[in-house]
Amino acid sequence: QVQLAESGGGSVQAGGSLTLSCVVSGRSSTYSEAWFRQAPGKEREGVAALDAHGTTTYADSVQGRFTISKDRAERTLYLHMNNLKTEDTAMYYCARERIQRRGVGALSVIKYTDWGQGTQVTVSS
Repeated sequence: QVQLAESGGGSVQAGGSLTLSCVVSGRSSTYSEAWFRQAPGKEREGVAALDAHGTTTYADSVQGRFTISKDRAERTLYLHMNNLKTEDTAMYYCARERIQRRGVGALSVIKYTDWGQGTQVTVSS
């Protein structure tokens, strides 16, 4: 059974930085991995994605501030977040495309089959 476990969330002032981690356990294929976030009362939105070829995709709102990366040996996905803004406050989730869904956008919720429980990021002014 595949499990994803996020960590690294917390509270930070605007302009600060955080790095989120997501450890993937279980044996299965991986096509793409991504980070999503969901603020209270809003839909879950894609933040950053990394496919099996190393291609990255970022939401316009985080482009230039967030970086997605992966340590394959440690089976850990990272989201490095810099220059955080109050609007970045949300629950952050990592996601994994275990069953390939071609033609679906990299930041689309329906592309991903496995999800973590989330880690809270709060940015104060």
